[in-house]
Amino acid sequence: MADIFEALEQLIQYGIANGLIHREDIVYTRNRLLAALQLEEWKPVEVKDVSFASPSPILEAILDWAYENGRIKTNTTTERDIWDAKLMNCLMPRPSEVIREFYAKYNKDPKLATDWFYSLSKASNYIHTARIAKNKQWKTKTEYGEIDITINLSKPEKDPKEIAKLKDAPASSYPKCVLCKENEGYEGTWHHPARSNHRVIPLTLLDEKWYFQYSPYVYYNEHCIVFHAEHVPMKMERKTFARLLDFIEKFPHYFIGSNADLPIVGGSILAHDHFQGGNYTFAMEKAEIEEYISFPSFPSLAAG
Repeated sequence: MADIFEALEQLIQYGIANGLIHREDIVYTRNRLLAALQLEEWKPVEVKDVSFASPSPILEAILDWAYENGRIKTNTTTERDIWDAKLMNCLMPRPSEVIREFYAKYNKDPKLATDWFYSLSKASNYIHTARIAKNKQWKTKTEYGEIDITINLSKPEKDPKEIAKLKDAPASSYPKCVLCKENEGYEGTWHHPARSNHRVIPLTLLDEKWYFQYSPYVYYNEHCIVFHAEHVPMKMERKTFARLLDFIEKFPHYFIGSNADLPIVGGSILAHDHFQGGNYTFAMEKAEIEEYISFPSFPSLAAG
């Protein structure tokens, strides 16, 4: 396996190349990484190539070393994910810095802001690009037009060791669910995913506080989640549509929608009100209209 100091230097150089840190942050970041891995000294090394599309190969080398040297106990996907996020958080800006940068760009152009935040979410490995690359995606022609087919292979399944650990691990009600704002920076447990490198952006929809984030396992380009600031259940009502319209006024280059507030046929997380959106053209948007519907009370509205 590669020398641990070489791998850490590669990670630092990756962070600089991808805008996670600046050169003035090198010493601080190095010391944070050393502390996380319980190392007390630094061995200077020279790194020539850091042209990685994702930090995953570097992190895998560091995590292998961590397991071989007793830092990681079980070497399960869950524990490696906790360490992965913890290490990348050493290269991440604080939430206030992310929010400040996002809105500085938003004031120039909303697309500039989301482009930057999406790049940050991928560069930090919060969005697992290496795993997502395993997904199978293709388009197929049907009598109703061309549709998208996706087989999700990126979400890791728990192995028997993890399942056994889950039985013995104490349950916790913090954070209340995987959407709550309290996930931001949360280290993770056997029951709850690692979110040390997670960042969210506050939004106002209809004078209510909401948050904006990307899905860690994107199903399509810029797959985002907009969730209520409070842990309140999903509820389809008139205000739902007003909130959706408010969002696209703020981000006109995105679409947004809501799952039904029904079990089984609705969303998978009904306990926390949220929407899903992104920057992608689905088959439904390109489908031809077979029958038009008019609304006498709203003559300017066309549907079908």
